[in-house]
Amino acid sequence: MKYDIVIIGSGLGGLICARQLAQSGRSVLVLERQVQPGGCLQSYRRDNMDFDTGLHYVGGLAEGQPLYDAFQQLGLMRLPWHRLDVDGFDQITIGKQTFPLAEGFNHFATSLGEYFPHEKNSLNQYVKMLKHLPPMEEISQVGAYNYLKSLFHDPLLINVLSGTAMKMELRRESLPLFNFAHSMSSYIQSSWRLKGSGNLIVNSLIKDIKDFGGEIICRAEVKELKEQGGKIVAAKCPNGKTYEGTIFISDVHPQLTFNWIKESYLLKGIFRRRINSLENTFGVFTASLVLKPNTLLYFNHNKYVYKKANVWTFHEDVGGLGGVMISCRVPETGNYARQIDLLTPMPWVLNKAWEDTKVGRRGEIYELHKEFLSDECIRLAERVIPGLHDMIEKRYISTPLTWRDYTLSPCGSAFGIRKDYRQPLMTMLSPKTPIPNLFLTGQSLVLHGLEGVTMTAFNTLETIKDSRL
Repeated sequence: MKYDIVIIGSGLGGLICARQLAQSGRSVLVLERQVQPGGCLQSYRRDNMDFDTGLHYVGGLAEGQPLYDAFQQLGLMRLPWHRLDVDGFDQITIGKQTFPLAEGFNHFATSLGEYFPHEKNSLNQYVKMLKHLPPMEEISQVGAYNYLKSLFHDPLLINVLSGTAMKMELRRESLPLFNFAHSMSSYIQSSWRLKGSGNLIVNSLIKDIKDFGGEIICRAEVKELKEQGGKIVAAKCPNGKTYEGTIFISDVHPQLTFNWIKESYLLKGIFRRRINSLENTFGVFTASLVLKPNTLLYFNHNKYVYKKANVWTFHEDVGGLGGVMISCRVPETGNYARQIDLLTPMPWVLNKAWEDTKVGRRGEIYELHKEFLSDECIRLAERVIPGLHDMIEKRYISTPLTWRDYTLSPCGSAFGIRKDYRQPLMTMLSPKTPIPNLFLTGQSLVLHGLEGVTMTAFNTLETIKDSRL
């Protein structure tokens, strides 16, 4: 059978494209190499508990805000969304000081202005920019760190404003203001958690895809895209199965996607070298903790903890862990938390000794390495949750190696290709490719995160529509 659309990869971007194209009446097939769909959104189950991998919270879901219309269209607003504290959806602890970040642009500026009265005018300018985000072409060539340094005079305030950014890669020398501002703006408008796992989103999209006539095949790893007559005609799997299509969409990292095309008249050597030379963002270390019953009251915000005021460089420290994000799962019942996640950036160099290994086969030293880092995260988290270590019943640990093995993201990159304001045209990719019926989607194009990938998926859909294929 030849499909109208063949989508490779079932992350959020791939599932959104599949749902919308199936709803429009196209015959759609999604190919997923893993045993279950979902990519970074999927959850795993241990001891009758679900644990999220990439989803912790999302911004801009209230009516009239960036994600609301898109999620309404996708049927995702019917899920049990739980709004975080309006007066402090995030709390930033630097040293011995804690600063709450409030929802709403004016509320955000006013509440921080109480801690930094000498920066009130600059805070108002900052939120004005976030409220009326300039177009990409205006701020994709502006560095986020340079912008903050030019606007604010207090280094501590710059660290506070950047302190929630473990959900992106902070790099002074490369991060564009466009990516920084888009992420910050949506969370300040409103911040939400799911009461339940990320699989709620995955399962909702899958149900719609199937209801609209689409198909999803798991354990179907693509190893080759066959080009013929200037178009991709089939996706080939190692088991010999071949899936033909008119249009192909890859929700897999672009470097892997283009390496699947063995012979091509359209993919020039210079293009391949450019894509393969792009750097990737760092990965993330995660310790998912199961707490003893009735030991920690649920807190309706995220906690970011730093040893000192070096938010933009703490991951470069060699003297131990310098920062951690603490995310609390909404309890199914009652007021006590049973699950919290501790997350911190983890450069690939810390994983290189095991880069040729697979999950479950990395050896005792690797397991000790994970336990050591987990203990470091817990010690730092105890600055704001005293006695946390004694509350823990079990812990499940993942590193960028885990992420790489499950998502195929090079070096376990958590946010895809590194965007660089000095080279925006090189590092921000279009859904279009040199092959007219092959399109890209996912976090490596322009924006990452739930909002970024959703926006990118709709951009991919518009690009396909404009191509009139």
